[in-house]
Amino acid sequence: MTKAPYECELHAHTVCSDGNDTPYELIENAAARGIRVLALTDHDVIPPESVVLPNGETQEITSYASERGICLIRGVEFSCETNIEDVHLLGLACDWTAPELIEQARLIVESKEEAYTETIRRLNERGYAMTMDEVLTVGDHKIPLADLQKKRIFDVLAQKGYAKDWSEAKLLVREDKYFAVKRKKPSVLDIIDIVHRAGGIAILAHPYLIDETVFWQGEKVPRWTVLDALIAHGLDGMEVRYTYDKTICKDTRPREVIWDEVRERIAGRVFASGGSDYHNDAKKGAKNPRELGECGLTMEEFLAIPKLKALYVPPVG
Repeated sequence: MTKAPYECELHAHTVCSDGNDTPYELIENAAARGIRVLALTDHDVIPPESVVLPNGETQEITSYASERGICLIRGVEFSCETNIEDVHLLGLACDWTAPELIEQARLIVESKEEAYTETIRRLNERGYAMTMDEVLTVGDHKIPLADLQKKRIFDVLAQKGYAKDWSEAKLLVREDKYFAVKRKKPSVLDIIDIVHRAGGIAILAHPYLIDETVFWQGEKVPRWTVLDALIAHGLDGMEVRYTYDKTICKDTRPREVIWDEVRERIAGRVFASGGSDYHNDAKKGAKNPRELGECGLTMEEFLAIPKLKALYVPPVG
């Protein structure tokens, strides 16, 4: 496996949400790619405390990652804002026993169960045949409804030939108002506050996946009106390096151009983060999957940011 261009990967997923690696596989793949700092940021779920090894034994996850040469940071990617797509906030290094965080995770699960069940019903009604059992079956096991992520619906649409891949399926659902069932999501400003009260760091993920014009606090406003409001509210960082060309981003400029624009606009206000949004979609045959460390920070950049440097624990491996 080739070495990653960036040693610090601050946005990665596992089977705990909509990724395809187990936490063990994520750590092993990160080690093979030369990753030295890894943030595990599954969608809307409290991060795992342990990792299951191939022999069935379990080990505390950060200590196992450390043995493999990796400083692992436990995090969550919170989906926010009911009326705006792709407002995702990364909360890193929180106190995961904080009652507010646990309650927020419970409310999110409740809203997902209702919305995703209705989405599948509407797809069935319009001729996109799929059963809940099919959607809940991942590999050789069935996940509980509480663990269902929306991307799984997109995966099944693609598997059944209704779209060429998951991203095309996402557009099919997102751009049709009938299919785009709204679920109640928390305010991003509230999540920034909750993350901070839990002792964590709040980073806005992929800012340019947010539409250029959005409906925010009762009116249509430019994207940067929202982003500036988050910064004013106490946001710590914003993802600059991101795999825009491997997503459904409507901005088709080269990703480096977007990176430069975001970096310029946040300079001196919040720190610049980076992550690939890795899911290991290669396991599902994706032709151009996001790779670990494809986007991120160099070790020098990571350690130059005081709030991130404070999270660094030198690995023992």
